[in-house]
Amino acid sequence: MRIKAVIFDLDGTITQPSIDFAAIRREMGYPHDNGPILELMNQMKPSQREEAERILLAHEEKAVIESRLNPGARETLQELRRRGIFTGILTRNKKDNAFAVAKKHSLKFDAVVGREEGPVKPDAFGVLYLCKQFAVLPQQSLVVGDYLFDLLCARAADAVAVLLKNHRDADEFAKHADFVIENIAEILPIIDSR
Repeated sequence: MRIKAVIFDLDGTITQPSIDFAAIRREMGYPHDNGPILELMNQMKPSQREEAERILLAHEEKAVIESRLNPGARETLQELRRRGIFTGILTRNKKDNAFAVAKKHSLKFDAVVGREEGPVKPDAFGVLYLCKQFAVLPQQSLVVGDYLFDLLCARAADAVAVLLKNHRDADEFAKHADFVIENIAEILPIIDSR
Protein backbone atom coordinates (compact mmCIF):
# COMPACT_ATOMS: atom_id res chain seq x y z
CA MET A 1 0.00 0.00 0.00
CA ARG A 2 1.40 3.38 -1.03
CA ILE A 3 2.79 5.51 1.81
CA LYS A 4 1.04 8.88 2.04
CA ALA A 5 2.22 10.08 5.47
CA VAL A 6 5.28 9.83 7.69
CA ILE A 7 4.84 10.41 11.42
CA PHE A 8 8.07 11.15 13.28
CA ASP A 9 9.00 11.10 16.92
CA LEU A 10 10.77 14.33 17.89
CA ASP A 11 13.47 13.77 20.53
CA GLY A 12 16.06 11.28 19.33
CA THR A 13 14.50 11.00 15.87
CA ILE A 14 14.28 14.43 14.25
CA THR A 15 16.78 15.74 16.78
CA GLN A 16 19.76 13.93 18.22
CA PRO A 17 19.08 12.28 21.60
CA SER A 18 19.72 14.88 24.29
CA ILE A 19 17.19 14.50 27.11
CA ASP A 20 18.72 12.75 30.11
CA PHE A 21 15.75 10.78 31.44
CA ALA A 22 17.83 9.20 34.22
CA ALA A 23 18.76 12.69 35.49
CA ILE A 24 15.10 13.77 35.36
CA ARG A 25 14.08 10.72 37.42
CA ARG A 26 16.88 11.42 39.94
CA GLU A 27 15.78 15.04 40.35
CA MET A 28 12.22 13.81 40.88
CA GLY A 29 13.47 11.37 43.52
CA TYR A 30 13.05 8.13 41.57
CA PRO A 31 15.55 5.42 40.62
CA HIS A 32 16.72 5.45 36.99
CA ASP A 33 14.76 2.27 36.17
CA ASN A 34 11.46 3.20 37.81
CA GLY A 35 9.43 3.39 34.60
CA PRO A 36 8.38 6.07 32.11
CA ILE A 37 8.34 9.60 33.51
CA LEU A 38 4.85 10.68 32.39
CA GLU A 39 3.36 7.52 33.85
CA LEU A 40 5.22 8.13 37.14
CA MET A 41 3.88 11.68 37.22
CA ASN A 42 0.30 10.44 36.78
CA GLN A 43 0.66 8.55 40.07
CA MET A 44 1.94 11.56 42.04
CA LYS A 45 0.06 13.69 44.53
CA PRO A 46 -0.74 17.18 43.15
CA SER A 47 2.03 18.90 45.15
CA GLN A 48 4.61 16.33 43.98
CA ARG A 49 3.38 16.54 40.42
CA GLU A 50 3.76 20.32 40.28
CA GLU A 51 7.45 20.05 41.19
CA ALA A 52 7.95 17.12 38.80
CA GLU A 53 6.42 19.13 35.95
CA ARG A 54 8.78 22.00 36.70
CA ILE A 55 11.76 19.61 36.52
CA LEU A 56 10.54 17.98 33.31
CA LEU A 57 9.82 21.29 31.58
CA ALA A 58 13.26 22.66 32.48
CA HIS A 59 14.94 19.62 30.88
CA GLU A 60 12.70 19.76 27.81
CA GLU A 61 13.32 23.48 27.26
CA LYS A 62 17.07 22.94 27.63
CA ALA A 63 16.84 20.16 25.02
CA VAL A 64 15.12 22.56 22.59
CA ILE A 65 17.84 25.18 23.05
CA GLU A 66 20.64 22.63 22.62
CA SER A 67 18.88 20.62 19.90
CA ARG A 68 20.79 19.44 16.86
CA LEU A 69 19.20 17.68 13.93
CA ASN A 70 19.93 14.04 13.27
CA PRO A 71 21.87 13.45 10.04
CA GLY A 72 19.55 13.41 7.05
CA ALA A 73 16.55 14.88 8.90
CA ARG A 74 16.29 18.19 7.03
CA GLU A 75 16.90 16.69 3.58
CA THR A 76 14.45 13.85 4.18
CA LEU A 77 11.71 16.23 5.33
CA GLN A 78 12.31 18.39 2.25
CA GLU A 79 12.11 15.36 -0.05
CA LEU A 80 8.88 14.16 1.57
CA ARG A 81 7.36 17.60 1.06
CA ARG A 82 8.54 17.59 -2.58
CA ARG A 83 6.80 14.23 -3.07
CA GLY A 84 3.55 15.46 -1.50
CA ILE A 85 3.81 13.09 1.47
CA PHE A 86 2.34 14.42 4.72
CA THR A 87 4.73 14.82 7.67
CA GLY A 88 3.67 14.83 11.28
CA ILE A 89 5.30 14.90 14.68
CA LEU A 90 4.02 12.65 17.46
CA THR A 91 5.82 13.32 20.73
CA ARG A 92 5.45 12.70 24.44
CA ASN A 93 6.94 16.20 24.73
CA LYS A 94 4.86 19.39 24.76
CA LYS A 95 3.51 20.55 21.42
CA ASP A 96 5.10 24.00 21.92
CA ASN A 97 8.53 22.40 22.21
CA ALA A 98 8.02 20.65 18.87
CA PHE A 99 7.10 23.99 17.30
CA ALA A 100 10.18 25.58 18.91
CA VAL A 101 12.45 22.90 17.42
CA ALA A 102 10.81 23.40 14.02
CA LYS A 103 11.33 27.16 14.24
CA LYS A 104 14.93 26.87 15.42
CA HIS A 105 15.86 24.56 12.55
CA SER A 106 13.52 26.02 9.88
CA LEU A 107 11.54 22.78 9.53
CA LYS A 108 7.96 22.39 8.32
CA PHE A 109 5.51 19.76 9.53
CA ASP A 110 1.92 19.35 8.41
CA ALA A 111 0.72 18.61 11.95
CA VAL A 112 2.04 18.12 15.48
CA VAL A 113 0.56 16.06 18.32
CA GLY A 114 2.00 16.56 21.80
CA ARG A 115 1.12 15.10 25.16
CA GLU A 116 -1.63 17.71 25.66
CA GLU A 117 -3.85 16.26 22.89
CA GLY A 118 -4.69 12.91 24.42
CA PRO A 119 -3.23 9.57 25.52
CA VAL A 120 0.53 9.44 24.90
CA LYS A 121 2.59 6.80 23.14
CA PRO A 122 2.46 3.78 23.27
CA ASP A 123 -1.29 4.41 22.89
CA ALA A 124 -2.43 4.47 19.24
CA PHE A 125 -4.28 7.78 19.75
CA GLY A 126 -1.66 10.10 18.20
CA VAL A 127 -1.14 8.01 15.07
CA LEU A 128 -4.89 7.66 14.51
CA TYR A 129 -5.40 11.39 15.17
CA LEU A 130 -2.76 12.40 12.62
CA CYS A 131 -4.02 9.90 10.02
CA LYS A 132 -7.51 11.36 10.38
CA GLN A 133 -6.11 14.88 9.93
CA PHE A 134 -4.24 13.76 6.81
CA ALA A 135 -7.22 11.71 5.54
CA VAL A 136 -5.01 8.62 5.12
CA LEU A 137 -5.27 5.09 6.47
CA PRO A 138 -2.83 4.06 9.20
CA GLN A 139 -1.55 1.37 6.81
CA GLN A 140 -0.51 4.21 4.47
CA SER A 141 1.68 5.72 7.20
CA LEU A 142 5.19 5.15 8.46
CA VAL A 143 5.82 5.84 12.14
CA VAL A 144 9.52 6.57 12.64
CA GLY A 145 11.05 6.62 16.11
CA ASP A 146 14.01 5.61 18.22
CA TYR A 147 12.19 4.08 21.19
CA LEU A 148 9.94 1.14 22.00
CA PHE A 149 6.85 3.33 22.54
CA ASP A 150 7.10 4.66 18.95
CA LEU A 151 6.98 1.11 17.61
CA LEU A 152 4.22 -0.04 19.94
CA CYS A 153 1.95 2.87 19.03
CA ALA A 154 2.56 2.18 15.33
CA ARG A 155 1.62 -1.47 15.86
CA ALA A 156 -1.46 -0.56 17.90
CA ALA A 157 -2.65 1.74 15.10
CA ASP A 158 -1.78 -0.76 12.33
CA ALA A 159 0.78 1.62 10.81
CA VAL A 160 4.26 0.67 9.55
CA ALA A 161 6.77 0.75 12.43
CA VAL A 162 10.28 2.03 11.62
CA LEU A 163 13.04 1.99 14.24
CA LEU A 164 15.82 4.57 13.95
CA LYS A 165 18.73 2.66 15.47
CA ASN A 166 20.80 5.45 16.96
CA HIS A 167 21.54 4.33 20.54
CA ARG A 168 22.79 1.25 22.34
CA ASP A 169 19.35 0.06 23.54
CA ALA A 170 17.86 0.03 20.03
CA ASP A 171 18.62 -3.64 19.38
CA GLU A 172 16.19 -4.72 22.09
CA PHE A 173 13.36 -2.81 20.34
CA ALA A 174 14.07 -4.14 16.82
CA LYS A 175 11.72 -7.13 17.13
CA HIS A 176 8.79 -4.66 17.27
CA ALA A 177 9.80 -2.88 14.04
CA ASP A 178 8.80 -3.59 10.46
CA PHE A 179 12.02 -1.85 9.35
CA VAL A 180 15.24 -0.85 11.12
CA ILE A 181 17.24 2.10 9.78
CA GLU A 182 20.38 3.93 10.89
CA ASN A 183 19.72 7.24 9.08
CA ILE A 184 16.38 8.96 8.55
CA ALA A 185 17.04 9.15 4.80
CA GLU A 186 16.67 5.35 4.68
CA ILE A 187 12.89 5.77 4.85
CA LEU A 188 12.89 6.98 1.25
CA PRO A 189 13.77 3.55 -0.25
CA ILE A 190 11.16 2.00 2.07
CA ILE A 191 8.56 4.37 0.65
CA ASP A 192 9.74 3.63 -2.90
CA SER A 193 9.38 -0.12 -2.35
CA ARG A 194 5.73 0.03 -1.30
